[in-house]
Amino acid sequence: MILDPAAEPVIPVALPGRLEPIRRRPTRLGLVSGGLGAYWPQFPDLLPQLRESVQYVVARFEALDADVTDVGFVSDAREAAAAAEELRRADCDLIVVFLTTYLTSSMVLPIAQRSQTPVLVIDLQPTEAMDHANFDTGKWLAYCGQCPVPEVANVFRRAGIPFRSVSGHLKQESAWQRIDRWVHAAGVRGRLRHARHGLMGHVYPGMLDVSTDLTTVSTTFGSHVEVVEFDDLRELVGEVTESQVRERVDLARTLFDVDESVVDDDFAWGAKVSVGLDRLVTEFELDSLAYYHRGLAGEQHERLGAGMILGASLLTARGVPMAGEYELRTSIAMLAAQAMGAGGSFTEIQALNFLDDVVEMGHDGPAHLAVSAAQPLLRGLGVYHGKRGWGVSVEFDVRRGPVTTFGIGQDPDGSYVFITSEGVVVPGPLLAIGNTTSRVDFGGDPGLWVDEWSQTGVGHHWALCVGHRAADVGAAASLLGVEHRHVAL
Repeated sequence: MILDPAAEPVIPVALPGRLEPIRRRPTRLGLVSGGLGAYWPQFPDLLPQLRESVQYVVARFEALDADVTDVGFVSDAREAAAAAEELRRADCDLIVVFLTTYLTSSMVLPIAQRSQTPVLVIDLQPTEAMDHANFDTGKWLAYCGQCPVPEVANVFRRAGIPFRSVSGHLKQESAWQRIDRWVHAAGVRGRLRHARHGLMGHVYPGMLDVSTDLTTVSTTFGSHVEVVEFDDLRELVGEVTESQVRERVDLARTLFDVDESVVDDDFAWGAKVSVGLDRLVTEFELDSLAYYHRGLAGEQHERLGAGMILGASLLTARGVPMAGEYELRTSIAMLAAQAMGAGGSFTEIQALNFLDDVVEMGHDGPAHLAVSAAQPLLRGLGVYHGKRGWGVSVEFDVRRGPVTTFGIGQDPDGSYVFITSEGVVVPGPLLAIGNTTSRVDFGGDPGLWVDEWSQTGVGHHWALCVGHRAADVGAAASLLGVEHRHVAL
């Protein structure tokens, strides 16, 4: 299904309270503007007008949370080749080519070929329409940036290069929403290209769907997978001081309502593991972490695994997503969602409600606090279902409104696929068992949704994102060279 890329602007979710985001490499954008140099001596007023449009575009890009390499205005193929070399050295996540008027495709092709970077072509005429009664040829040429778009698309196709474009007028906000969507997709590409995904422990026994070939993560996304040990965490937790534990408990009390079921010793242990997790992320420069350890009879590794929920939730909210049950592909989806400003909380199906036509979904373990409808709760659990151990768990309802499920599936040939579906979180009764929970209306029979969703190749976990983000995910998939599948009832 092709989705409208301008359907909804991206509105980043906000961090709660005293949490500071962990920032990594910013998105890198390349920008080059151009037109046909033969026009300049023929129509002396044309180039100055086009440069005014370029100034507006540059200002819009510089206002984004990104590093922008602007290589200026090119008028012929030689200047375009020099710009292409400069953009190649800049290691951009996306290159934007602004067609201000007609230019030849020979001025655009080298930029895509030499940079080995996805290209977005934009053509934004000065206003909504020409003033036909008062326009001469020179004034018209400022409005014909659309003219070379089919030419460039044809040459890209023949060269085997994906073609993307946004056509509109200079101050058309719906066009800029589409441009911004590609910029956010570039942020996902850049985030994954340079990500260090932590993997700690072992796969949950029997969960064949979560098993992931680590090499394909690197070959598909450019990411690195760092295999760390629970022993690494054990040593770091052992170095945590009592004062650091008290500080973390105090922080948790400002971010959570603490239920009376929480045992003080378990709270302190979760806080201690949380400080150790922060150190683990710093020491290994991790951008995400998927973990699981079965444990036995309350031994130290079991206690570490059981004490992860508080610290993993805090790190997820700060931009380093953590997923239980060794779910590497879901932690990658959560990181991509984070790069889009969409949150991304570890989620699976819990039950179906055929009275209200909703899918109840959520998960025990780490959650993204920024997608909570209200102050999240810390609940004490004497036993974790399906896992060994006990301790504090995070509980909240996801905020009401539009949401997107976003999972990463894997096909028989080993290739990855981004999978989405859009729904709305609606109010109603929820379990109070130390899980994140939500009631999602996908616009039809919830049983049918489960059937359609399962046919896509998604695993049984995914990221639950705030907002309708399928078009964002589709754009990111395009830049990464993976397929996007969307489920709509």
